[in-house]
Amino acid sequence: MKQKIRLALISIILLLGIVITAAIVVYNKFAPSKEVMDLYEYYKATDNEEVVLVLQNSIYEQRGQIIDGQIYVDYDTVTTYFNKRFYWDNNESLLVYTTPTEIIKAEVGSKDYYINKSKKSMNYPIAKMEDGVVYIALDYVKEFSDIEYTLYENPNRIVVSYIWGEEFLYADIKEATQLRNEPTAKSPILKQLKKGDHVELIVDDGEIDGKFTRVMTEDGIIGYVKNSMAKNAYYEVIESDFKAPEYTSILKDYKVNLTFHQVTNQTANGYVLELLGNTKGVTTISPTWFKVSSVEGDVESLASETYVGRAHNYGVEVWALVDDFTNGIDMKELLAYTSRREKLSNELIALAIKYNLDGLNLDFEKIPQAAGADFIQFLREMSVKCRNNSIILSVDNYVPSAYTSYYDRAEQGVLVDYVVTMAYDEHISSSDGSGSVASIGFVEDAVTNVVKEVPAEKNIIAIPFYTRLWEETAEGVTAKAYSMQQAQNILDQNQAEATWDDETKQYYAEYESGGKTYKIWLEEEESLEEKLKVIMNNDVAGIASWKLGLEKSSVWSTILKYVN
Repeated sequence: MKQKIRLALISIILLLGIVITAAIVVYNKFAPSKEVMDLYEYYKATDNEEVVLVLQNSIYEQRGQIIDGQIYVDYDTVTTYFNKRFYWDNNESLLVYTTPTEIIKAEVGSKDYYINKSKKSMNYPIAKMEDGVVYIALDYVKEFSDIEYTLYENPNRIVVSYIWGEEFLYADIKEATQLRNEPTAKSPILKQLKKGDHVELIVDDGEIDGKFTRVMTEDGIIGYVKNSMAKNAYYEVIESDFKAPEYTSILKDYKVNLTFHQVTNQTANGYVLELLGNTKGVTTISPTWFKVSSVEGDVESLASETYVGRAHNYGVEVWALVDDFTNGIDMKELLAYTSRREKLSNELIALAIKYNLDGLNLDFEKIPQAAGADFIQFLREMSVKCRNNSIILSVDNYVPSAYTSYYDRAEQGVLVDYVVTMAYDEHISSSDGSGSVASIGFVEDAVTNVVKEVPAEKNIIAIPFYTRLWEETAEGVTAKAYSMQQAQNILDQNQAEATWDDETKQYYAEYESGGKTYKIWLEEEESLEEKLKVIMNNDVAGIASWKLGLEKSSVWSTILKYVN
């Protein structure tokens, strides 16, 4: 009997041991972890001179710096997220910022900055160069930008807010809980949260496995809490009291009817009244007077005071054209230097004032992609000087496309008074095959796409007064441009009859001569009327035409029906 009792006790003890062991295993498997992750490890922070950037609700891979108690953020981060109107001149080591009426410059390493020529100072270096990277003092950025930031320590990190007027999802923690690194109770603890702590719910990922929600604390720690701890979420719109400067524009209270006048010598200036006498309803003439002539910013001029006086007496404004292609200038080499941009803009303003011009029209068609940011900076600086001198600034552009996106039409639409879209040259002499200069589909796409980027009241759409005659042989195709009347004369001479092509909304003709095939898509009253319907249905600011003298006089009556 005693032996049986002994065996029973041993069995009970063994069973209890097994149960206890199993309980310990189960507990260890499912019990919440008490391990606390070091925040230096979490942020992968290294030293006290580095600052982690938490941008809105995400931890940014690039790090800032704390130098002598001042926070610095790299230039690319500043222009990508906070304010794209900062410009770094790597050639002259200048940081430039442009408002609607001021050009502000600071040299790297200096506490001083210049508003136009007036000197002001901060109590810290505004920009620093570290290992080839430009850093800007965040407090200086904040002077001109709609951002707010808070610095937290251990480790150093800043939480930056820069998106305003949008809804964000928040919750107040229901009761004391843990913020964990991963969506599991076994994950290390990042922070102990108290009842009522305010957190932002990061809803991109939603609820992870139905038990945890991703949140960010006010001090920029992103982790996971149990769903039950972040119930009763609510949306809140975060507003800013920052007052951005207003970019004013000179906009006409009538539809602009601009025509380009190609001037290649002073003699051509004498024909302005004769040419205008053949038009109807022209409000603005743009003579091709100014040409960029050196990378230093020099300008060649064919301007004429007599021309301007005659045009004004005729009731027509003069917006002189400036081109970058006549002299084959390297525009990157010019525009990437602040001093050269300044020389060019000053020369153009001086010429505009000297000749009593109403406006300037920039026809910069040779901007390489590498100079896109430099070109836009030139427009910023040019717009300041035009705005301060009441000179209208317009800029010619190709039709919108992926490969010309660096012309940044949206920014142009803010800076300048008018954006002119050249809705022609759909097919040019170097094209692979024959085609229209401006089919209706091409024009429709141009107008539709540009009004997505530039306000309608700032858009001028340019139409062609010319066409191209295509010559096709076994060796390939070539083309030559002709005026409207010249094109009709060619068809008459070759007894070719043009028929209406409903796809392009143009008259099309084709004929054989000397073993070659000739094709032409005409521009005349009916084709222009189809274009004008599309253009003016979008309620844009007006039209432009290239070029004065290539048109039949009869087209002006058609134009006047739509641009009046």
